[in-house]
Amino acid sequence: MDATTFQLSQSLSLRLKNISASLTLLLAAYLLYSVLPYYQVFASKELTFFSYHFITRDALQLIYVIYGSLLLVYYLSDRNPRVSKSIYCLRVVSRFMLAPVRTCREGLSSEERLGLLTTLLKAFYAPLMVPWLLDHTTHMISNGEFIFNNPELLRIDFLAVFNVHGFWFLFQIILFLDVLFFTIGYLVEMPVLKNQIRSVDPTLLGWAVALACYPPFNTVTSSIMGWTPIDFPQFETPVVHVSVNFLLLLLMAVYTSASVALNFKASNLTHRGIIATGPYRFIRHPAYTCKNLAWWIAAIPGIMAAYQISFFQFASAIASVAGWSIIYALRALTEEDHLRKVDGEYDEYCQRVRYRFIPGLL
Repeated sequence: MDATTFQLSQSLSLRLKNISASLTLLLAAYLLYSVLPYYQVFASKELTFFSYHFITRDALQLIYVIYGSLLLVYYLSDRNPRVSKSIYCLRVVSRFMLAPVRTCREGLSSEERLGLLTTLLKAFYAPLMVPWLLDHTTHMISNGEFIFNNPELLRIDFLAVFNVHGFWFLFQIILFLDVLFFTIGYLVEMPVLKNQIRSVDPTLLGWAVALACYPPFNTVTSSIMGWTPIDFPQFETPVVHVSVNFLLLLLMAVYTSASVALNFKASNLTHRGIIATGPYRFIRHPAYTCKNLAWWIAAIPGIMAAYQISFFQFASAIASVAGWSIIYALRALTEEDHLRKVDGEYDEYCQRVRYRFIPGLL
């Protein structure tokens, strides 16, 4: 066997190993989420795409097949195949199953740790993002279709249309863009996109404060805080109601502009290169700032109602919202700590953008 033939053989072997490892993990994720009760709530939801009705589960099964097929094409066509994170992840699983004590004592190599954490990260977030993307897409189209088919209703009863369709149409456009980039970020990692994951936060605190903000863990967080974030607050005066909710939409639009700036690098707990464009030119955590400001605005009716009851209820309402803000502040601090430990790129960015949350203040 000459050198060229040997290289081709080795390349094909590596491609097949990458394919096998990735498809094994994909199948494992599918089987896991098909039996977890909480995620069946997402899967059983009925959606409408224009006039076509479907169950989310059916769409997810199709997406799994398409995604698996694309992985197959990618690994076979990759010009410079390398050992994938999926292989490193399965190596860790195999080592732990065969010799758990020894594996814990010896620890993991940097490649194994990155492969394991990346797989866990994608396995948690991707199954959330895809159903959300489907949900936002179908409801955005449904609400938009109603508005564009009934423009006269905007003149006859603007407030009613705004409450039932208008606000949600705009809100879902904003969330659609946000979730779209994060969905791609979790599912696609390619050198040509320059979005390869260099590092995943290895700390328990970093993961804890991040997971506390997402299902199913956010239900526990809401129970502890005594308040669940509100998307669409209600105010008695129509002018105030519409104006405040447009302000809320504006804040959420800036929030999503941060996701657009991250582009295909959008993902939690990762270092994929530092972004200094869009709102990241002004503060280091624009998404967290805008989301929390929107939540404080949405909490105003509840806080005012609590004030009418007693000072204790008033203070408790404020503390509940503040609790969520503290979690996001911790997310910002743990993210910065992680990014600084990877390389000096984030320190250089911090020298250019001094403020975390509020320009000139904080």
